[in-house]
Amino acid sequence: MTISQIWKTTRFDLDLAERPLVMGIVNVTPDSFSDGGQHDDAIRAIDFCERLLDEGVDILDIGGESTRPGAPRLAVDEEWRRLEPVLRAAVNFGVPVSVDTCKTEVMRRALDLGVDIINDVQALRDEGASALLAAHGTAGICLMHMRGQPAGMQQLTDYGDVVAEVAVFLRERLDHLLSLGVAADRVTLDPGYGFAKTVEQNLELQRRQRELLALGRPLLIGWSRKSTLGAVTGKAVDERVAASVGAAVAAVSLGARVVRVHDVAATVDALKVWQAFGGLQA
Repeated sequence: MTISQIWKTTRFDLDLAERPLVMGIVNVTPDSFSDGGQHDDAIRAIDFCERLLDEGVDILDIGGESTRPGAPRLAVDEEWRRLEPVLRAAVNFGVPVSVDTCKTEVMRRALDLGVDIINDVQALRDEGASALLAAHGTAGICLMHMRGQPAGMQQLTDYGDVVAEVAVFLRERLDHLLSLGVAADRVTLDPGYGFAKTVEQNLELQRRQRELLALGRPLLIGWSRKSTLGAVTGKAVDERVAASVGAAVAAVSLGARVVRVHDVAATVDALKVWQAFGGLQA
């Protein structure tokens, strides 16, 4: 099927047909699995955003709450305390700004600041989240598959066919938004590699990723530094740059149009080579 390759966001219409886009991860957290504490205050986080701009990032994805396995939930005000100064600065940097949150009130405050994208690991299942995005009218949305909450999600990995069940979930969440009047071209979909899935289930999802294109929306993929890459390579989390870049290139080769990464410069270079060699022909 033909998939619209325009992703409409608050301030930017992103052309995903020309080339895959790199979304840079900015965790304003002390406890994220890979980079927790590295830029957990506003000044360091803003400096890091500027560094990613120099490295060629297309989208800044800023989060204030860790979603690593076992991570505790934050109160709204604490999450917002971390996010607000970084978002205020980032919306002036000339690229789309995404906020990584699953809380409706945090989404509301971020949209009031002018952010472009809501990236929700729980696919807008918090009370009022879908209605908020429908009423906003222009913000981009990423719906991700996950079961349960981060604190216990790795006990929820009983699937018959993981690809089919992920597809059903994403279809239901997409259809729910469409029923509220959200335009389809505002939405991307994320199968949620590493979220409530075993190593083998993650690998099966990746091998069969093209099947998810039947949902009719572009795929946003996050493989960066995840434990499955450690299982495959035997490398510690801070030694997974090459594996992460390889996974990003594999993902776009199988149809992904946005990759969410920690290692922006290396991924940008790898995708330039991939594009020069012919890239995605379909």
